Amino acid sequence: MSPTASTSAATPAASPAAATLPVDAALRTQTQAEVQPYLKTLESLVNIESGSRDLEGLKRLGDVVAERLGKAGMQVEIKPARAPDFHPQLKGAPLGSMVYATKAGTGAKKVLLIAHMDTVYQRGMAAKQPFRIDGDRAYGLGIADDKQGVALILHVVDLLARNGFKDYAQLGVLINGDEEVGSPGSGPFITQLGSEYDAVLSFEGGGSAAAGGGDMVRLATSSIAIVEMKVTGKASHAGSAPQLGRNALYELSHQMLKSRQFGDPAKGLQINWTVANAGGSRNVIPAEATAIADVRSLTNEDLDLMEAALKKSIEEKLIPDTRIELGFYRSRPAFVSNAASRALAQHAVALYGGLGVPLDIRERATGGGTDAAFAGLRPRGGVLESFGLRGFGAHSNDDEYVLVSNMAPRLYLATRMVMDSGSGKVRW
Repeated sequence: MSPTASTSAATPAASPAAATLPVDAALRTQTQAEVQPYLKTLESLVNIESGSRDLEGLKRLGDVVAERLGKAGMQVEIKPARAPDFHPQLKGAPLGSMVYATKAGTGAKKVLLIAHMDTVYQRGMAAKQPFRIDGDRAYGLGIADDKQGVALILHVVDLLARNGFKDYAQLGVLINGDEEVGSPGSGPFITQLGSEYDAVLSFEGGGSAAAGGGDMVRLATSSIAIVEMKVTGKASHAGSAPQLGRNALYELSHQMLKSRQFGDPAKGLQINWTVANAGGSRNVIPAEATAIADVRSLTNEDLDLMEAALKKSIEEKLIPDTRIELGFYRSRPAFVSNAASRALAQHAVALYGGLGVPLDIRERATGGGTDAAFAGLRPRGGVLESFGLRGFGAHSNDDEYVLVSNMAPRLYLATRMVMDSGSGKVRW
């Protein structure tokens, strides 16, 4: 069955408006004063290059994060991470370690804050975009995705400690170093933590800084799968005897073109072939060809439709006597909200409303996947995504920035969410 034959999922109804909550004036003053220290932290994090495969850079950054959390009174563990042997690209490779910190309190509920310290950039690229401030924009590689989130967590923890706030059962922080490659090493641990904490707040970017953008939190992200296709044919001389060969590149192209339209836009189900390799010599019919595709969906179940469609499709070949192997690796689950997640979102809207700022709740995924999905697989309570800053240019090497004016409101929001969730004021 082709995924295009499936019916589209209903769009969730808009969330009801939340009542505005009074502002904690003292905390608001503190968060406004925290902007300059926050910028210094952000600069120090951005200046440490930490691509997902840069284990040395990730260790340096992890040590900085661990030291800061320790100074705030948290018990800190460094947990190694490794990709599973069956991962189609990483195949058991060591990954950046996780920094996991905890602090016991006296309150009602356990609250976990998560962000990632790895970026998509190669070492040496930071010279093309050093940290700088230009008006309301703070620029730097990885600043929007996700070093702003790491810095926010560090300062939220600092603010809580300085205020002596411990009205939570436990405060936890998890900063991982493999998110940009799908969290193959940290994902299972994040899922475990999601089953242990009452509230999980994830600090990916909280909206677009482009014209017309606004603040938001997310109740949904996409599931992601990696498809590997390998075609084996037969080599022969491309000039004197091409008919004796079986061109693996032709067969691979045929299969990619057939499947490129599989999916259902209404369900957010799509496939895009992004990497392909074949041959090595101009005058040899290629005996092998491989390709990799990126698959996205709004639900975990719809990935089954795509896998089934691809397996059915490769039964029909362009070139006889070729062999096709298909691997379908589920990289990241979809984040699907529950009642507790929606209660957290409504509380965030009410807190932000007290500042006189609207906060949009995004209830439909837009193609991106995040670690909130792992936390939401077996949730003890609620998970909410996008507690970070509004930004722009993620995965860009020349125009990535966050808004300075967004820092104080977001620090206030995140700190109040920890306080209110931990003390049991957010109910579901």
